Amino acid sequence: MSTPSTPVQEPQEAAPSYAALAEPTEPVSRPWTLLLVLANLGVWMAFMAPLQVLLPDQIQNISPENKKSLLGWVTGAGALAVLLTTPLVGALSDRTTGRLGRRRPWTVAGALLGAVALAALSRQDTIAGVVVAWVFAQVGLNMMLATLTAAVPDRVPVRQRGLVSGWVNLPQVLGAVLGVGLVSAVVPGRPGYVALGLVVVGLMLPFVLLTPDDPLPPAARPPLGTLLRGMWISPRRHPDFGWAWASRFITQLSGAAASLYLLYFLQDSVKVKDADEAVLQLTAVTTLFLLVTIVLGGYWSDRVGRRKVFVLGAGAVLALASVVMAVSPTWPAAVLAAAILGAGFGVYLAVHSALVTEVLPSATDRGKDLGLVNVANTAPNLLAPAIAGPVVSLAGYPALFALSAVLTLGGSALVLRIRAVS
Repeated sequence: MSTPSTPVQEPQEAAPSYAALAEPTEPVSRPWTLLLVLANLGVWMAFMAPLQVLLPDQIQNISPENKKSLLGWVTGAGALAVLLTTPLVGALSDRTTGRLGRRRPWTVAGALLGAVALAALSRQDTIAGVVVAWVFAQVGLNMMLATLTAAVPDRVPVRQRGLVSGWVNLPQVLGAVLGVGLVSAVVPGRPGYVALGLVVVGLMLPFVLLTPDDPLPPAARPPLGTLLRGMWISPRRHPDFGWAWASRFITQLSGAAASLYLLYFLQDSVKVKDADEAVLQLTAVTTLFLLVTIVLGGYWSDRVGRRKVFVLGAGAVLALASVVMAVSPTWPAAVLAAAILGAGFGVYLAVHSALVTEVLPSATDRGKDLGLVNVANTAPNLLAPAIAGPVVSLAGYPALFALSAVLTLGGSALVLRIRAVS
């Protein structure tokens, strides 16, 4: 899986004599994977339910006349917190020593901070209060996400990472469904924030209490003075990581740009009667097909020992979904595109996530490096309006979807430049 004849980048700076830094070789068990999935499920429920239900309702009650712009400011502040938190907490957890392990203290602290911030959010009646509480909630939840994500390269051997990555990414989809169901049908309104906080803590505890987290000896701790310098990873020194990061960034940017104006596309071009309901139906179709492919794609990639061909194939499928939307602005075509999108994105998410863990520059910086990968997931949401808005204004929705297809193909093709993974 990793044998270029001529080295193209520096070898990983691991210290295999320390268990915390050694490349894992023992397969993880099904119970371990299940506990990690549940911990991630709590995080994603707390991410998605406020964004889709609680925050829009709360902001509408505070300022109905400015709800759209204010929601943008609140979610933008949260996105900025995400960009800063995950690489920083990942780097700090890489340097944490003590009997409790490297990741566990940060996972627990993040869960508690997130739960408290969500409870505080339920009591806010001003936009300023909502912004502050949501930012703290994002910080706490991303502290958890940074350390839970690092568990995969910390504990899972390469031959098992496609399958485990598929399972671990599944909560991104289930979290939205279960979180919205919780705050809509079980605990509606502002008490839903408190319920989500309890879910986060409750689903985190079994993983923290029942799974190992090898402590880092003080002698192996990276110097604290290198923390900020380490936030920049030179593509020249670590080209494989650079190409993987760029591939993820461009592909995510394509998806963010294409989905930004989906509601308006359905209203203006498809002419559906209820655009909100139509978006919900398309999301359900996408989710269904993603659930089918996300674990199977990762498992198949592990079995054949290849990653790049799956990423390329998934990119082509994602591009096809955009092409369908571009050439046929009809409801049946939109449903077909949603199904194609789900099938492609399930494979992409599982396999590309596994690929990234195989090109991390250093065993001592796994948490920080995966935090930087999360920037490639989040930053496109901030940049998408600057791309999608002018394209739609000047050339219309077909041009936007065509651009999305081109970006997706280009982004997925960048994995061909990676030498250490087949």
